[in-house]
Amino acid sequence: MQDSPEAALQRVVQFFEHLQASDVAHMASIYTHDAQFKDPFNEVQGLPAIEGIFAHMFEALDAPRFVITQQVQQGAQCFVTWDFLFAMPRLHNGATQTIHGATHFVLREEAGAWRVAVHRDYWDAAEELYEKLPVVGSLMRWLKKRANS
Repeated sequence: MQDSPEAALQRVVQFFEHLQASDVAHMASIYTHDAQFKDPFNEVQGLPAIEGIFAHMFEALDAPRFVITQQVQQGAQCFVTWDFLFAMPRLHNGATQTIHGATHFVLREEAGAWRVAVHRDYWDAAEELYEKLPVVGSLMRWLKKRANS
């Protein structure tokens, strides 16, 4: 059976929707060895660095999980929207928080299988995270109000 970019995207979606800490060791099944990853806090290249980002996510957050809400694909170019749910004991008494974002994936065939070569996350760190923090949040909301007036 021949692999395809469409099948690869479905594997990626399934992987992230069911991601557990133990799955970080299996990221080679969806990423190329030299994959690039970028989000508002990180910019790395290579599978070990990407694994490190997700391992840290499981260490720093309680019950992190992704819910994929939409997918668009044109060949090796893929775009998915998602909700990232997590909790932090010191943030809003451990209540579940949600970050809304999107990811652009570029797939590449490597050793007969299509995998993610580029993973670029887009989300507004100010609105989705900083505004929710106790001290920084009030400053961010004030700045936003000033900019909009």
